[in-house]
Amino acid sequence: MDLYFFDLDKTLYAYDFRHRLPALALASGVSQYRLAKSWWAGGFEMRAEAGAWPTVDEYLDEFAAVTGGRRLTLEQWTDARARAMTRIPGSVDALRRASTLGTVSLLSNNPAPLAAALPVLAPDVVEILGPNILVSFMLGARKPAAELFSRAMEHYGARPENTFLADDSAANVAGARSVGITAHHFVADDTARATDALMAAVEGFAAR
Repeated sequence: MDLYFFDLDKTLYAYDFRHRLPALALASGVSQYRLAKSWWAGGFEMRAEAGAWPTVDEYLDEFAAVTGGRRLTLEQWTDARARAMTRIPGSVDALRRASTLGTVSLLSNNPAPLAAALPVLAPDVVEILGPNILVSFMLGARKPAAELFSRAMEHYGARPENTFLADDSAANVAGARSVGITAHHFVADDTARATDALMAAVEGFAAR
C-alpha cells in the first residue's frame, strides 16, 4: 500500500513565528529578543527536534534553563504555538483524500511538546491521521537527513517507490528525493493554486 507523508508547518497549517514569540515572552517573563537569541539562534530548538530532550518535561526544563525564564506549562507552550498556526483547508482536504488512497502520516520537524499538543493544535489533522504521527524527535534526526526518511519508512514497512511526501521546504523535498521518495514542493504563494497543485500531486502519485 502507498504511504503519504505530510509536513505540518506551512503545509497543512500556515505558521508565523512572529505571533508565537510574544506569547512565549509573556508566559516566561523573558524578552522576545532573549528567547529568540538564546533558544532558537543558539540551536537548541533544532537539537530538540532531533531528539535531545525526548519528553515534554525534559524540553520544558531545558527551555527554562537556557532562556532564564519561568518554566512553561504544556498549556502555555500550546497556547503560544496555536497563535502562530492557521489551518490551510485545501491542504487538509488533500490529506483527507490521500487517506482514502493509502496510509497517511504526519512527518514534521518538531520537538516533544508538539506531539503532545497536536490534538489541541490541529484536531482535524489528528482525526484523519489517527495514530500515524511521526515527529522528528521520535526518530532521532531531522529532515532533510536521509536517515530521517529511512527511519520513517521503516516505521511503516514502506518502500521509497511507494512513498510520497508533501513539504514546504525545498531542502526537505530534495532530501526525500535523494532516497527515492516522490516529493511535492508545497509553495503557498497563492493558497488556492498551491492546494490545487498539492491535490493534483496526490492524485498523480496514486495513478502512477
